[in-house]
Amino acid sequence: MSTTITPLETEDDFYLMSNLSPKSTHLPFVVWISPRGNARHDVRVKVSRTHKVQEGEFIVVSVRPQVEVLHGKLRPAELRLLREWIELNREVLVKFWEGDIEYTEEVLEQLQPLT
Repeated sequence: MSTTITPLETEDDFYLMSNLSPKSTHLPFVVWISPRGNARHDVRVKVSRTHKVQEGEFIVVSVRPQVEVLHGKLRPAELRLLREWIELNREVLVKFWEGDIEYTEEVLEQLQPLT
């Protein structure tokens, strides 16, 4: 049985996501993070080229057990940068996903940009 990876599990997921600008992450794209919500999968981030994105335009990337593209495409150099950023922020991303960090402003205070 194959599983289809969809950029959004439900319409409500879009409203749970927080977008992080390239200015705050030092990545060449927008990163979207969220708490688990009703998701039945493990921690993921989504990536888009701009902050104006339609559902089908998200690039979905797993956070654990390893960082890999699940839906969409990233250039190797972009994936390398995203991997580095996720490794730097994995603990915070997981805590936000699991609800141990409850509010967006708290997660934003803890996330670190690439140097």
